[in-house]
Amino acid sequence: MDTLVIHPTSTAQWHALVNEAESMCHARLGEELESYLVFLLMRYLNAADIANSVLALEYLQTAEMTGKLRTEQLRDVGDKCLLYSGLFPGRAQRRRVSISYYVDLGIAAYQLLASSFADMRAQMYQTISTRFVALMDVLQATREVHNLQSSLQPLEAMELWNDTNSPHARATLALYSNGFPVKTVQPTIEPALYARTKHTPYAH
Repeated sequence: MDTLVIHPTSTAQWHALVNEAESMCHARLGEELESYLVFLLMRYLNAADIANSVLALEYLQTAEMTGKLRTEQLRDVGDKCLLYSGLFPGRAQRRRVSISYYVDLGIAAYQLLASSFADMRAQMYQTISTRFVALMDVLQATREVHNLQSSLQPLEAMELWNDTNSPHARATLALYSNGFPVKTVQPTIEPALYARTKHTPYAH
C-alpha cells in the first residue's frame, strides 16, 4: 500500500499530485506548465458553476468581444475544456459529444488567446495549445494515482487515441487488450464550424 505523504500547503500537495501523474503517464511538462495545471486545479475545483458552462457558445461569443473581456473568456473556455477532457472525461458522453470535442475547442481557444498578446503570455498560451493533449493526459492520470481504476472506458480510450494520439489513451487501451488498435480517418473541420454544426444542443 502506498504511503500517504502530507505536504505543508495545498499548493505543494497539488504540485506533488501533478508530479506523480506525470511519472505515471511518462510525461514531462516542465515547471511552467506544471504550475499552470496546479493553479488551474486550485481555481476551478471549487467553482460550482463550471458544470453549467455552454463552452461552444462561450467560444463563439468571443468574436463579439474585445480587450480584457475577450481574453478572459478565451482563457476560461480553454481552461474548462482542459478540465472537462482531463478530470471529467465522462461528462462528454453524458453531453453526447466526444472527449476530443473539448480537446479541439480548448486548443482553438488557447491559440486565439496566444494571438491576443504580444508579450510572454503569447508564448505561454501557445505552448499550452501545442501541449494540450499532454496536459489532458496528466490530468487524467491524477485521478488514477491513488485509484487502480482507469479514468477512461475502452471505447472512450479508443476514440480519444484515434482523434488526438493521446499516449495515456493508448496506454489505457493496453490495459483492456493486447491487440494493437488501428486508426480511422476523420474529416478535418475548422474549430468554429465544428462548434457550430457537428454537435447537438447538448454540446456544452
